[in-house]
Amino acid sequence: MAPFEDRLAHAQGVARDPRIRVTDIETRLDTRFTIDSMHRIQTSFPEKQFVWIMGADNLIQFPQWKDWQKLFATVPIAVFDRAPYSVQALAGKAAQVFARSRLTTQHARKLADFTPPAWTFFRTPLHPATATEIRAIRNIFPSN
Repeated sequence: MAPFEDRLAHAQGVARDPRIRVTDIETRLDTRFTIDSMHRIQTSFPEKQFVWIMGADNLIQFPQWKDWQKLFATVPIAVFDRAPYSVQALAGKAAQVFARSRLTTQHARKLADFTPPAWTFFRTPLHPATATEIRAIRNIFPSN
């Protein structure tokens, strides 16, 4: 995995929607688990609406996270397609437990407005390269 600073800079570079703010807040919260971070963030910014974003590979292992069911009940979740994990993720425990809370992609633009548990799955054009291969190519041919 790339160093945190590189991942943060990349996320800031691709987040083009003015409603999205990419920050390093999680490094400053001094929390270890996502559920604890989310509670601290929501408490610190009660007037804001949040959506947890993750890849399908994380949805597979989600039931191993601390208080994963509470996280589903705390914040709407956007899951993005990641080859080759998507089929396994959608058949996995987390997707099955919260199947009734899954929104169609037509509702995805308003995901932050839904009361948790609410989640959606975004099918995206899949690139045949792995994330590691893509990062290696970017290091060879930097965009700057």
